[in-house]
Amino acid sequence: MLSMQIGSTIPAHNIQLFQARRASFKCQTSPLNPFTTNASSTQSFKPNSSSSSTELTRLTLSNLEKLLQKQAPEQSQLLDKEQPFDQKNSNNETENKGRILLEGLNLARIWPQMKAAEEMSPRNLNRLKRLLSKTEEYSPRNNLGSRWREYHGSKDWVGLLDPLDENLRREVVRYGEFVQAAYHAFHSNPAMSAQEPPYPRYVALPDRSYRVTKSLYATSSVGLPKWVDDVAPDLGWMTQRSSWFGYVAVCEDKREIQRMGRRDIVISLRGTATCLEWAENLKANLVDMAGNDDPVHEQSKVECGFLSLYKTRGAHVPSLSESVVEEVQRLIELYKGETLSITVTGHSLGAALALLVADELSTCAPQVPPVAVFSFGGPRVGNRGFSSRINANNVKVLRIVNNQDLITRVPGIFMGEEGAQQEHKVTNANVTRVLEMLNKNNPWAYSHVGTELRVDTKMSPYLKPNADVACCHDLEAYLHLVDGFIASNCPFRANAKRSLLKLVNEQGSNVKKLYISKANALTSLKLEREGRSMSMSMPMPSPTCLPSPS
Repeated sequence: MLSMQIGSTIPAHNIQLFQARRASFKCQTSPLNPFTTNASSTQSFKPNSSSSSTELTRLTLSNLEKLLQKQAPEQSQLLDKEQPFDQKNSNNETENKGRILLEGLNLARIWPQMKAAEEMSPRNLNRLKRLLSKTEEYSPRNNLGSRWREYHGSKDWVGLLDPLDENLRREVVRYGEFVQAAYHAFHSNPAMSAQEPPYPRYVALPDRSYRVTKSLYATSSVGLPKWVDDVAPDLGWMTQRSSWFGYVAVCEDKREIQRMGRRDIVISLRGTATCLEWAENLKANLVDMAGNDDPVHEQSKVECGFLSLYKTRGAHVPSLSESVVEEVQRLIELYKGETLSITVTGHSLGAALALLVADELSTCAPQVPPVAVFSFGGPRVGNRGFSSRINANNVKVLRIVNNQDLITRVPGIFMGEEGAQQEHKVTNANVTRVLEMLNKNNPWAYSHVGTELRVDTKMSPYLKPNADVACCHDLEAYLHLVDGFIASNCPFRANAKRSLLKLVNEQGSNVKKLYISKANALTSLKLEREGRSMSMSMPMPSPTCLPSPS
């Protein structure tokens, strides 16, 4: 019966060979098994009821020692036979053995990063392709409802930052995009006439439920000589004293108002762009604020350059202070009886001026709506007296800070909030009094304001860990890090939805080469497909953004 089955599956000319081999086939047993007879030994072991585990262990070790002694001479004899006489052949043989050994280790399986440096898995490649799409996809906008005051900072965002609440993450990114709209509106037409009032400026808002109601301008108190314009006439906007700086917008969509739980008024301010604005940034001495007659709190002082940009009037435009207060007062009166909120957002210099705006708005009317500040990469603005004043006026401030951003550590070189923290650790009363005296008399004693949300460039899987100063301060990099932030002790969010296209375009030198090369390949492939589809007059469906790989 067995021969018939074998014959049906094996060719006829191989049947005799198979039968011969089958006849010599024997069951192989392990030489370490103490219950089997060792062919090389004359002793055998049969288990009985009186055998102990100690004897079994001793016999097993003995069999193992005999097996190793038997294999060692065989390996040495094999190496002696394979040893060539020519030294050159010996070196080649060693290299081949080393190569075979390295291949056998399979390092790509042990360290996947080595393989990822050369290629990317189809799954991650597909995710990268969709993240490089121009189509934006955001985190879900949940109904804030009765919790809107908590997300607006009524409790200083306690319990919402680490880990970061998904609704707060979406709100932070949304307000950051309002600042991006201010940047784009300015750079689309930075020049401003010095002989006539400016025309209303169009702003492409990221949220269509808002409408721009007022353009804001900032004017520098210093000017450059006229010969500068003669030397560089094409850069006139870089030396102009007054520049478009931001806008006021209000939510008018009923569904969005219902989702947020109130009608929101947004003041958005861009960062430094002109030479004179940079000159104002360098005026880092502290000056007293006007109308600072509060005997309870310490004397409030702010940086001279920030206050100058905020209070100086232009030739044909009012000051930033006058414009924003007048417009907010008008909107409060217009929507009287409704639930309102005031949100001031800015980046870099705009984050500094946002604190001055919020401080003044908090007292601009008898019943002012809740005022909150969302600042990105903002420097220090004033001393501890100014911080106390902000807290006393019930202004809530959320500072988004990149751990590698140097701008958030200036101005102030000797003491600031770090000195205040050290005072609580010092037990010597004399040393404490000396520190307090230095802090009060030191013109560089700056202090940050509000609650901090700290992100880190090194946590992004796309950015280089040694990204330059410009990338660490870039607003799009900030929004990228916030979108991927989960908690301070967690890696980058695996289901981050923000597109990488803008980050690659603006910070290509700081994005890892792997993603740059793949992005270029995908972009060229997309252009070829778009050109082919246009030639065939067939519309190409736009892909949507999916979660990014961590």
